[in-house]
This record gives sequence, C-alpha cells and structure tokens, in this order.
Amino acid sequence: MIKKLLKSVREYKKYAIATPIIVAIDVVIEILIPFLVAKLIDNGIEARNIGYIWKIGIILSATALTALALGVLHGKTAAKASTGFAKNLRKDMYYRIQNYSFANIDKFSTSSLVTRLTTDVTNVQNSFQMLTRIAIRAPLMIIFALTMVIGINSKLALVYLAIVPVLVIGLTLIAIKAFPIFEKVFKTYDNLNNVVQENVRGIRVVKSYVLEDEENEKFNKVSNTIYKLFSKAEKTVALNAPLMQFAMYGGILLLSWFSTKFIIAGDMTTGELTSVISYSTQILISLMMLSMTFVMIIMSKASAERIVEVLNEESDIHNHENPIYKVETGDVEFKNVNFSYVNDENKICLKDVNLKIESGETVGIIGGTGSSKTTLVQLIPRLYDTTTGEVLVGGNNVKQYDIESLRNEVSMVLQKNVLFSGTIKENLRWGNKEATDEEIVRVCKLAQADEFINQFPNKYDTYIEQGGTNVSGGQKQRLCIARALLKKPKILILDDSTSAVDTKTDSLIRKAFKEEIPNTTKFIIAQRISSIEDADKIIVMDNGKINAVGTHEQLLKENEIYKEVYYSQNKGGMTDEV
Repeated sequence: MIKKLLKSVREYKKYAIATPIIVAIDVVIEILIPFLVAKLIDNGIEARNIGYIWKIGIILSATALTALALGVLHGKTAAKASTGFAKNLRKDMYYRIQNYSFANIDKFSTSSLVTRLTTDVTNVQNSFQMLTRIAIRAPLMIIFALTMVIGINSKLALVYLAIVPVLVIGLTLIAIKAFPIFEKVFKTYDNLNNVVQENVRGIRVVKSYVLEDEENEKFNKVSNTIYKLFSKAEKTVALNAPLMQFAMYGGILLLSWFSTKFIIAGDMTTGELTSVISYSTQILISLMMLSMTFVMIIMSKASAERIVEVLNEESDIHNHENPIYKVETGDVEFKNVNFSYVNDENKICLKDVNLKIESGETVGIIGGTGSSKTTLVQLIPRLYDTTTGEVLVGGNNVKQYDIESLRNEVSMVLQKNVLFSGTIKENLRWGNKEATDEEIVRVCKLAQADEFINQFPNKYDTYIEQGGTNVSGGQKQRLCIARALLKKPKILILDDSTSAVDTKTDSLIRKAFKEEIPNTTKFIIAQRISSIEDADKIIVMDNGKINAVGTHEQLLKENEIYKEVYYSQNKGGMTDEV
C-alpha cells in the first residue's frame, strides 16, 4: 500500500528527501543548545568568567538562529512535498476513474469517490507531512538526547526504561480501539455525501413534494451518526494527552529527585542538571509528537486503504495489443452474444443475441422496462464487454479496435442526459472541440435546437448551469443530440433520447436524420412506437432476448408484444411530455 501511494510523490521527491535531511541537521543543532547552556552555567556564571559567558552567549545565539532558519526551511520543503503529493494523488485517482469501464464505475458510488478524492486525500496528505518531519525529528531527538543524558550520568537514563513501556502499551491499546471506529467514520462520510448530493441535485423535486423536513431528518440522521462515531474515536484518542503528560511530568519528577541526590553527592553539577532536564523535556516532547503522529496515522490508514482501492481497480476493458484505428463502415453484427453485469454465465441479462445491421440503416428498439434495450446498445462502443459471443462493427470485433477510435465513431446519447457548466457552445464542442460555429449551428438545426437557442438573449453563448438545470428536459435532450451529431459518427445511438420532446419535434428530428445523415447507422431506443415506426428494422426486446425483428407493418401483423404496445398507445390517447 505504501509503495503504491509513494508513486504519486514523483517530481516532489526532492522536497520529500530534503525535508528529513534538514530535520536531522536541525535536531543535531538543537541538541547542542542544552550542552552549551550547561557549559555557560558551570564554566561561565559559577566561575564568574565574563569572557566565557560572552563567547558561549554568541555561540548560543548563532545556534538558536540557525535552528530557527532550519525549522522554517524544512517547514517549507515539507509543505511543498505534501501538497504536491496530494495533488498528484488526486490526479492519479481521477485519471484512473476516467479509464474505468461502466462495470468498474458500478463498484463505487459517486459520493464515495468524491470522499476519497477530498477527505481521504487530505488525511493522507497530513499524515505524509507529519511523517517527513515529526516522524524523523522525534526519534532522532530521542536518540541524541538520550545519548547526551547517558554521557552526563548513565544511571539517570534508567528512568526512561520505566517510562517508555508505559507509553508503548498505552498507545497500542488506543490504536487497537480507535482504528475500527475511524474506518466506520469514513464509510459514513460516503453516505453523508450521497445524501447531500441527492438533495442538491433533486432540490426541485424535494420542494415540489414539500419534503424538506424529511430530507433534513435524513441528513441529521447521517450527520449524528458521524458525530457519535467521531466522538467515540476522539474520546479514545484523547487518552493520548493525559498519558503523555503523566509520562512527561512523572519523568521530570523522577529525574529531579535523583539528580538532586547526585548533586549533593558531588556527582553532578548545576549546569549538568539543567541540561539533563532540558534533554528530558526534549525526549518527552518528542514522545508526545510521536504519539500525535501515531494518532494521525491511525486516522489516515483507513483513508489510505480507500485510496489504494481506487488506484488498484483495474479496468476490465483494455486495448488490443495491435489495435485497429479506423472504423471503415457502420455495419453492426451481434454473434451469439450473452452478457452479465457480474460476469457470471448463470446470471445472464442479455441472452443469445444474433443480429445484423447494415451501414446507414435506422434501427428502432422497443421493449418493456428491464428488457435490456440499453444493455444491447452499450456493447457497441464497448462501454461493457460481452460475457460470451462477439459484437462486430465494420466487420471487426469491437475488442480489436483502439477504444478511443471506436468511441469517436460511435456517438451515444445516454438515457440520463448530462450537460456541464459552461456555455452552449462549450457543451456542444464536447462532440468536437475543433468544430466551427457554422458546424455547431448545423447540428443544432438537425436536432431542432437552433430555434430555442436563438430565443435566449446570449444565443449560443448562453451559460448552462451545472447539470443543465436552467433548460427544460426537452431542450436538454436536443442539445445532447446535437453534441453527439457534432462527432460526425458512423453509428448514432439514441437511448430514449426524445422522450421529453413533443411528437412533432420528434418527427422533425427523425426526418433530419434521414435526409442529412443517410450513411450513419442509427439506433433509436424509444417507448413511443411513433418514434420508430418508419425505421428500416424494429427490434422487439423481451426479458433480455430478441423477441422479433421486422418493419412496423410486419410486426403489427405478426408480433403480439408489438401489437399490444401499439394499440395501448393509440387507444389510450398517449400524451407527450413537453
């Protein structure tokens, strides 16, 4: 795990290496200060040697200023190393997530990934900074200070043998009890982020149903759970402070007691007593600093494991060793295709699919909820891979293509339309970042979006709020269709992408497709038969299988499912969503 995390240090390695080196030099200089003070007392003040006092005083001042400068320096290098490490860690996680397949994304909730990219990375960053400074400084300070104490009076060093075991046992018990609680805390953070994300995203629905109180109660419930868990963890970790104070003050008392006897016996000088107490304070403060680092590591360990989980997640979709970079045609063929979301042949949701589509054909797909319509088309751009069988595009298995090249030739308007914060132009150029204004206007006319865009005061420079909250559902769908067309794909897939537009607009969009992009293979998933009745082929899906394939006229004569849907929609006087 540590090795995996340290890969993100990269260009900040020089700061990460420089920090402990500077810290080590700083410790050596600080260790000299009590020694110099002892000399000042014994050989200067008690001997009333003014010249010696001036000499040691100047050396002490220079030493203190050097220690101060080194402290500032290793503070800066540690800050650069830790913030750079965190930046790279977030980047590595984000890039890893971008390369996930849909199957990988299904393993993590959005709120969990957000928590890992923010709170968890911050915890690891803080721990990394403490490790490069305090975790180096404290042990060195303890070793050097203890060495100096032994040099002054070896018998006094035995006091530490009584203190250290108490601290080690106490800190170990604290860690054993606190770590599982922190693990629960960060998992609960995922739930909190999920509640907030859902509420903010669906705030209009919440208000329309007057469910603010229920949402507040849901938030408070999760928030209180975090409060209780954190309180429990902090109460456990808080035992660290009294334990350290007990060790520190107990140690100083014991050292003072024994030192007094040694001074009376003439085995120690006043200056040596002063330095021993200074070294004792340094040792005990270093132990306290170590305990703080220890607590931080306990907290960050759970975060580190969650981060590494994201970094270790391997995409189950990979490029072919010698990929094909050009998709010649929009032909699509399914051969004996079976698919399972859990990659288990006993839990198949798409069964024994055999289908052949010629380039330029318009294919309608209809079926009940859960009939795997979306699953079928998601196999074409390799958003998922088949469990068995193969999908061919342009005569080649989709697994043989370079993934980016394949997806550039397959435009898909997903069931959940997503627009990003930015202008209409910026959103549309997701389809082609080099597109000219004329090309943008053209595809918007095809998608029947140009008319409503020109009604906005800023037209194509109109700012779209995050998620497209300032445009209607039908407008959002038309913008997403225009964005997909801008790629000039060989295959266009519309996954229930005209459900929020009226039948007239729907008809105009289909008419534009037929006239303007006749060579593009078009897959249209729809709930309304009117949206697909003029398709070259209509596929009827039922329970993960292809129930029938034919034209509107053929299916209306021969297929019971199609007839039932058709007559229910016509007799029921289906209304359009606008």
